[in-house]
Amino acid sequence: MNDDWHDFSTSSLSERDADVLTLISQEALTRFTFDGLKRRLGLHPETLSRILSRLEQEGIVEKGPGGYKVTSRINQFPTLHTVGSDELRMPLLQTLVPSNVSQEQLTQNLKGKWFGLLRWLGCTEGEEGITLKWITEDGGIQVNANILEPALTIEAKFLRDKDVDMALKASYQLMTYIGKLCSSRQLIRHVAYFPNTGLDLMPA
Repeated sequence: MNDDWHDFSTSSLSERDADVLTLISQEALTRFTFDGLKRRLGLHPETLSRILSRLEQEGIVEKGPGGYKVTSRINQFPTLHTVGSDELRMPLLQTLVPSNVSQEQLTQNLKGKWFGLLRWLGCTEGEEGITLKWITEDGGIQVNANILEPALTIEAKFLRDKDVDMALKASYQLMTYIGKLCSSRQLIRHVAYFPNTGLDLMPA
């Protein structure tokens, strides 16, 4: 691992390297996939592979079975420019996660999943809960699902044209999948049952 971060960030950083690092930083990604990032940035697979290989050598990302994990070294990266500063965000759906559904298991069952129009991008984990991120196959819309127990909020980020109908369709596909997971017995927490104690709790 190269400990000379200043050298890497100034002399060795290409414009495309900066695009990748800036996006990871701006999206506050803690985990992401190669295919998701490729769609998000529109980079050629070989180009992105070389960039991620350099970032891995510098200890900024770590490659694992489920994709890439971002290390704390990303915090040393100075944002050189803004990627997608004109992106439009739109809230689409807001609901509550049932209190007897395990948030941890719900997010684990959502991570890495592809369905309908959506392809897995990655996630952000922090004090504001976990935000799961997908992108449409054509790379035009990013759909985020933020879970901060018990609230679930789904929003769209338009990366190109503002196709609200497609964003809504994608969000309902995501919500349908979440609904199926919430109905699954595997995600239901065990609820304590108190047998009848014989005490009359009703007012006289």
